[in-house]
Amino acid sequence: MVRITEDLVRKRAEHNEGDISSLEEVSLHQQDVERIENLDKWCRDLKILYLQSNLIPRIENVSRLKKLEYLNLALNNVERVENLEGCESLQKLDLTVNFVGELTSIECLCELFNFEELYLTGNPCTEYEGYRQYVIATLTHLKRLDGQEVDKSERIMAIQDLPQLRKKIVKQQEQYKRKREAEKAEEEEKDRKKKEKEKQKKERKPGFDGRWYTDINVDDVSTKENSCKDKEIELKKVREDAEKEQEFWDETVPYTPESRIKVHEHMQECRKRDEGDDKEKEPKRERRLIAEDGRPLNVNEGRVNFGLTEDEDNNKFVLDVAVYRHMDTSLLDVDVQPTYVRVSLKGKLLQLALDDEVLPDSSSAKRSQTTGHLLIDMPKAKPMLKPVTPKETKKATINTKSKEINSDQISRETLEIDPNANTQVDFGNIIKDRLDKATAPLGSKVQKKFEERPNSEDFVDDPDVPPLM
Repeated sequence: MVRITEDLVRKRAEHNEGDISSLEEVSLHQQDVERIENLDKWCRDLKILYLQSNLIPRIENVSRLKKLEYLNLALNNVERVENLEGCESLQKLDLTVNFVGELTSIECLCELFNFEELYLTGNPCTEYEGYRQYVIATLTHLKRLDGQEVDKSERIMAIQDLPQLRKKIVKQQEQYKRKREAEKAEEEEKDRKKKEKEKQKKERKPGFDGRWYTDINVDDVSTKENSCKDKEIELKKVREDAEKEQEFWDETVPYTPESRIKVHEHMQECRKRDEGDDKEKEPKRERRLIAEDGRPLNVNEGRVNFGLTEDEDNNKFVLDVAVYRHMDTSLLDVDVQPTYVRVSLKGKLLQLALDDEVLPDSSSAKRSQTTGHLLIDMPKAKPMLKPVTPKETKKATINTKSKEINSDQISRETLEIDPNANTQVDFGNIIKDRLDKATAPLGSKVQKKFEERPNSEDFVDDPDVPPLM
């Protein structure tokens, strides 16, 4: 039995960086899950839940998912609609190809005012007379049923005939219920007979190699004959397995939850048997990481792209591993040693030998959130020797005109048009006509003070003459 565990949910929540408490969408399809559990405790914010192609027999443990909008349970073993009254935000429910025979169980969806779409295609209840009319009359908020829109006139007519429709549906449900009980009894009888037959075979089974022995101490058969008999027994076993396989698939059985579970179990057995045969035929290759003389070997089992560079300026090695972008960080492991670095990616090793020794304690590993690449910084143990740049020494003193002038006192002169070009600009002397008074406020006019021209020699100041205006 496959259960919904925290590790399984975290693996399916890589798009949310492995955080399941704030998860809004999760896909658990084709995981052979046999029960809905724990999601209402771990993922309270779920809006979309995919559980199709599993072996779930009933709807349970979802009533506390108040934000759930879409629940997909297609291709499961659900026989009735139940435990959805608490899903206040539910808008769409997909139960395609299940075993829903109790059609009146959809009445638990009546109080969900946001519910709009329901898919029951491939269920036994769809063969009932008046199936569609009963569903659209019972669920007054429904807008689409099995992919077809519900008309207002269709709903009005269905509501008028609802009491009679319900009686018909209940009668047909009772008939289907009796049929299912007969199928279950028949299936139990088959299982009982099959177990008795297997028990009889085990009681008549010969020794460990398929042969009967009267005295195990008497070695009357040569090793060559024994090997031939072993091959014959092996071939006989292969033929028997092939016949059983063909017989299983040729057997005509009704499509029921029990037959679906048997098919699933049979396929699992075949898969395990094939995996066991492959392991026996192909022995696992021995992993060599260290040579006989103690040197670390270069190994790349996952065949991932990488780049190992030497940063001379910072005296360190930098390893860039092209990790798959959507791989969970919990599947990575880094081990830095003085002479090599080892990275484990989901069990596949990448090991690289280093030319110089590094400091494992000072090394660091970071992962990019955009590309997914893994960056490992490994400082070298020995410092790199660099040539020392000579310092500038003071020039010797120069005797000029019997005076000693130090080189520090000599100022460098640059070629300029004006020797005073390096001085700051005096913005106050840009205008030649400088006013004596302070600058007037904005919007006011300042009158210039004009000097009077001196009078000419023949000027006569006559008081009777009025002044010029």
